[in-house]
Amino acid sequence: METEAGAADEAARRTSQGSTSAPPIPPDTPPTGAGGSSGGPEPSDVPESSDVTGPPERRGIVALSPGYQVVAALALAGVTVVVGIHILMVFLHVAPPNTVSKQHGTAVESWIYPEFEQNWKLFAPNPLQQNVAVQVRAEVRASGGEARTTRWYDLSAQDGAAIDGNLVPSHTQQNELRRAWDIYMSTHDAQNRPTGLRGTLSEQYLRRVLVLRLDRLDVAGKGDVVERVQVRSQSTVVEPPKWSVEKVSQKPVYRQVSWWTVTSRDGSLGSGTHLRGAGTTGGAR
Repeated sequence: METEAGAADEAARRTSQGSTSAPPIPPDTPPTGAGGSSGGPEPSDVPESSDVTGPPERRGIVALSPGYQVVAALALAGVTVVVGIHILMVFLHVAPPNTVSKQHGTAVESWIYPEFEQNWKLFAPNPLQQNVAVQVRAEVRASGGEARTTRWYDLSAQDGAAIDGNLVPSHTQQNELRRAWDIYMSTHDAQNRPTGLRGTLSEQYLRRVLVLRLDRLDVAGKGDVVERVQVRSQSTVVEPPKWSVEKVSQKPVYRQVSWWTVTSRDGSLGSGTHLRGAGTTGGAR
């Protein structure tokens, strides 16, 4: 009897719980379904998207007038041609000797030297282990006739200071002076005598670079004339690492060139430095 009574109580309790789990729908609640609404905005309240769109915005060369489009196209074609020729010349310069490079070797060298010379020193088995500083001084003739000799100017140190901390240093600061001296050294013997056809050209190029740098330093005062320049290099062996047992001398080694007589031909266009007349014979003396 107790079992049947307990079962009846349990069934009654479940029935009461089920009746409270789903509350009755209030009579004033609007029905939902295909024909009803759940309280959202009426169809008339929803904004309609416009079907009218304007023409697409024109950008780049297309946005220019026809005349400017032609000019831009010609400029772009010209740049493309020049870049293509430069890449071809550099490839022929660094590639192993072949029929094309032998046949057009003069044209390739005229294009490459001296500004675009390429080399493989980065991959050399014995990289350069010296710090080379190029220094210059000048002999200046004052307006009164007296001559004076300037001090030595360390041009390499000036280039290094301009590069240090500069995220985008110029090609001139990095390579102009260094390559001019390297080319001179490779085309002259220990007595500074030319060893090939490029010897005279490398000397003229280096002298012009030196005169240009002296002009920037304003070594000649108003009315003074720069008559001669002299260049030398100071080479110091790079100190070995601490773990190395190699012993090297830290004493600087100098290589000095004789005085060069400069003329107006050695000055750049618009140079403010007064030089000898073009008729004066240049060269070392």
